[in-house]
Amino acid sequence: MKFSLIVLDSLGVGALPDSENYGDVGVNTLGHILDRCGTLNIPNLRKLGFGNIEGAADGRLKVDNPIGAFGRAKEISKGKDTITGHWEIAGIFTEIPFPSYPDGFPKEFMDKFHEAIGRETLGNYPASGTEIIEELGDEHEKTGKPIVYTSSDSVFQIAANTDVIPLDKLYEMCQIARDMLQGEWACGRVIARPYIIENGKRKRTSDRHDYAVSPTDVTVLDTIKAAGKEVYCVGKINDIFNGVGVTKFVKTKNNMDGVDKTVEAMKMDFDGFIFTNLVEFDSEYGHRRNAEGYGKAIEEFDARLPELMDAMADDDVMILCADHGNDPTYEGSDHTREYIPIVVYGKKIKAGTNIGTRDTFADIGATIADALGAEGTKIGSSFLAEIK
Repeated sequence: MKFSLIVLDSLGVGALPDSENYGDVGVNTLGHILDRCGTLNIPNLRKLGFGNIEGAADGRLKVDNPIGAFGRAKEISKGKDTITGHWEIAGIFTEIPFPSYPDGFPKEFMDKFHEAIGRETLGNYPASGTEIIEELGDEHEKTGKPIVYTSSDSVFQIAANTDVIPLDKLYEMCQIARDMLQGEWACGRVIARPYIIENGKRKRTSDRHDYAVSPTDVTVLDTIKAAGKEVYCVGKINDIFNGVGVTKFVKTKNNMDGVDKTVEAMKMDFDGFIFTNLVEFDSEYGHRRNAEGYGKAIEEFDARLPELMDAMADDDVMILCADHGNDPTYEGSDHTREYIPIVVYGKKIKAGTNIGTRDTFADIGATIADALGAEGTKIGSSFLAEIK
C-alpha cells in the first residue's frame, strides 16, 4: 500500500480564529483567488469535495455527492511558515516560533559571516526575491557580492547570478550560514536562490536549495521508516526535514514536474509514504501577489489529477492539503495564517465523508501512520476509521 500526501503549498481556505494576532485580517487564499478570477475550472478538485470544505470559497465550489472525504485543519503551532506547517503535519508542535529578522540580520552576525565567506554582501533586509535581484543585480554582478535578504518568515536567503558566483560556491556560502545561524542567531531556513540572465532578464533557476534545521522531535517520517516502509519525498520535502526520516528523494523544477515525479513514484513497487510539495503555488504566485496566476496554477494541477488517481492501486490513498495560506490579494508579500484543506481519495475511502475541522494539522500524519501500521507521534489523532 502507498499513502501519498500532496501539499499544495500555501493554498489556505480561510482565516484561523487567531489570524489577527499574526497581522492577517480577513484572509482567505482560495476564496479571494476565486473572487479575483471570477471562476475556476477545477472539476476534479470539486468532484473530490474540495469546495465542500467548511468555509472554502463560501460554498461556491460545492458539489453534490463528492467522491472523496473532506475537511479542514487548524494550526496549533506558533507561526505560519513552511517548516512549522510541514512539521506539524508530521507530528511536531512548535511552541516557540522561529525568530524572524524584520530589520535584517544583526551587524555582529553579518560581520562574522562576511569574514567566513571572504567577501561582503548586499541587501540584508526583507524583500521579494524577484524584486531584490532587480534592485541589486547590477551591483552584485559588478562586485561579486552576494545578495542577502529575508522576509517575515525565519529565513536567510542568498541570491546570486551563477555566472558571477558558481552554484557550488553559492551552496558553500549557504552551508556556512546554516552552521552559523544557531543559538542567539537561530533561523529556520537558509535558502540558496540562484538566478541567470536569459534574454536580457534575470530569471531564478530550479537549483534552489533549502538548508533547514533538523526536526526537534520524532515525526511520522521516522515512524514509517522504522516500520520498514519507504519514505519517498518529492520536491523540497527532503530539505524541510533536513533528510531525517527520508529513505529516497527527488528534486523538482516546478509544479508539473512535481506531479510527474509523484505519478512515477505511485507506479513504483514499494509500500510506504510518498510526500510531495508543489512549491510554485506559494513561490511564484502567493508571494508575488498574483491571484490570476495562482488561479491558473490551480487549474493546471486540477487537469493532472486524473493521472494521479489512475496511478493509484486499489488499496492506495491520497491526501491533498496545504501547509499555511498565502492570500495573493492581501497586503505585503508573506504567508497568511489560515485553515488548511484536507481532501482524501482512494477506492476504499468512504465517498462524501465530512471529517469536519481537525484540531491540528498533525491529524493528517497520524492518519497516514495508522494506515501504514506505524507508530503515532506525540500530537495528532487519526481519522482513518471515519473514512474507511
